[in-house]
Amino acid sequence: MKRKLFSAMLGAFALLLLMGAASTPTQPAATLLAEEESAALKETALETEAESRDAKFTQAVVAAAGVDPTSVAVPVTPENTMFIDGQSAPQSLNRRSVLGTTYVALAAIAQELDPAAQSSWDGETMTVTTEKLSLTAKVGQLYMVANGRYFYIPEQVQLDEAGQVSVPLRAAAKAFDAAVDYDPATATITVTRGTGAAISGESFYNQDDLFWLERVIYRESGNQSLEGQMAVGNVVLNRVADPIFPNTVEEVLAQKNQFSTYKSGVLRKTEPSASSTIAAKLVMDGGVVEETKGALFFDSGVNSWAARNKKLIATFGDHNFYG
Repeated sequence: MKRKLFSAMLGAFALLLLMGAASTPTQPAATLLAEEESAALKETALETEAESRDAKFTQAVVAAAGVDPTSVAVPVTPENTMFIDGQSAPQSLNRRSVLGTTYVALAAIAQELDPAAQSSWDGETMTVTTEKLSLTAKVGQLYMVANGRYFYIPEQVQLDEAGQVSVPLRAAAKAFDAAVDYDPATATITVTRGTGAAISGESFYNQDDLFWLERVIYRESGNQSLEGQMAVGNVVLNRVADPIFPNTVEEVLAQKNQFSTYKSGVLRKTEPSASSTIAAKLVMDGGVVEETKGALFFDSGVNSWAARNKKLIATFGDHNFYG
C-alpha cells in the first residue's frame, strides 16, 4: 500500500515538473508573474486533490482488508489520540507502531490501568505486580505471561528508543482485562478498564484440551520452533472450530486415519516438553501464526492425501500446511 501511495505522489510531482517546464522564459515579467500565481494556485489544488485521493485510497484498503485499525501504522499526532476511561493517555506511554502493531511502554500502561502497579527490571525481564495480577515480559520473547496465561506477541517483547520495555497495546490491555476500541472517523483509540486482571490460566485453559493439545504438538512438531509448534496447534483448534470436524481436541485426534499416535495409545503416554505446553497455551489463548492462518491439514511429505487434494497455504519449518 505504501508503494502505491508513493507512486501516486511521484506521479503528481512529475506532473508539476512538466507544468514548470512549459513556462517560456522570454515572456514579459508581468505575464510571468501572473502565470506563476496561477501555477501556484493550480499546484495547491493538485496537492489538495492528491491528499484527498490518497486518504480515500488508504481508508478503502484498510476497510477491504478487514484490518483492525488499532494495529495499523497510524502516525502519532494530535489528530490521532488515545483515551483511557475518557482521559487523554499520557505521552509516557511512548505509543509507536511496530510493523503495523501499536506498542506501548509496559510500565507506563500498567500504571494507567492500575495506579498501584509495581514494575521491576532485572536486565532481561520486566515484572509487573498488582493485588490481582502477576505479569512477566522478557525482551526478545514471543509472548508474555499474565496470571499463568500466555499471550502471543509475533513481533516480540521489545525495548523502545527510550530503553523502556514495550509490548502491544492489546496484549497489555488483555493482561489487565481492559478493552481496546478504535474510531476510524477520528483516528482515536479508546481503552476502557475492566476488572484489573485476566483470569488465571488454571481457570481459563480447559485442562482436558490442554492435555491432548500439548502432547500432539510435541509428537508432531517437538523439534520445530515455538511458532512451528503453534502452527500445528492452530490446525487442531481450527478443526475444533470447523463444523465438519468434531467439537473437542480429543475427538479431533481420535478421528479415523488422522492421528495414529492417539489410536495406538502412544499420545496419552507422551510427556510434553516445556515449549509444547507453552505453544498449546498460546494457541488456546488466541495466538495464531499468520503464515499458516486457516490451515486444516499439515504434513511433512510430498505425497499425502492433503498434498493431492488440498490447497497449499504455506511451508513453515518442516511442515506443509493446507486449507
